Amino acid sequence: MVKIIAIANQKGGVGKTTTAMNLAGSLGILEKKVLLIDADPQANATSGVGHNPQEIEKGIYECLIGKAKSNDCILKTQSPNLDLIPANINLVGAELELVNIDKREYQMQKALTSIKEGYDYIIIDCAPSLGLLTLNALSASNSVIVPIQCEYFALEGLGKLLNTIKIVQQRFNIDLEIEGLLLTMYDTRLRLANQVVEEVKAHFQNMVFKTIIHRNVRLGESPSFGETIIIHDATSKGAINYLNLANELLEKTVATV
Repeated sequence: MVKIIAIANQKGGVGKTTTAMNLAGSLGILEKKVLLIDADPQANATSGVGHNPQEIEKGIYECLIGKAKSNDCILKTQSPNLDLIPANINLVGAELELVNIDKREYQMQKALTSIKEGYDYIIIDCAPSLGLLTLNALSASNSVIVPIQCEYFALEGLGKLLNTIKIVQQRFNIDLEIEGLLLTMYDTRLRLANQVVEEVKAHFQNMVFKTIIHRNVRLGESPSFGETIIIHDATSKGAINYLNLANELLEKTVATV
């Protein structure tokens, strides 16, 4: 049975897209059939797995407003077992157009109905905001992963996001769960990074993934090659981190079944 996971945090620069594309790529390497959905108007996940957003004629925008069928928007990637529904420039206007659509919070859910059974996992890369696009992603998902960078303002805004998730659970998606908080951009040399890790673990305990994503040069450069870290450099610390995260997620899924 498919599991749909949104990668969300309204703060920018916390590693959402990096996590979405590399977790998706890692699950694919572990022989799961995965669909990555780029629901961020910046379209970084689209370019990060090797597609040019400016050349995309049909993407998630067209699915959401009913201009295209989801099946017609799926693209292959060079990463094993990983498909993509891309973003293009039109997605910038989606928030405004969705406002006038009936059941606007459920357009993503509706778009996925006909294709979701073809996958083990669907990973949605959300925009750095709590607008209608993110609300659609959360309403369509079984769970949400929240990346938190190991830096000074790490916990700022987290309460607001958790509150939004609570509202989504109450009003739109009673089954939505928090899959876990993921610590990203960890630099072992910095005392502050270690303090943030301790603080987050003390505060949220079992909600925090055991896997921590380290700062890694290869991880940072892989999107410029249009490759997931697994394809770019499978021996790098970044690749090992995301494979560990994928394994942790699989173990968690098995434990809850």
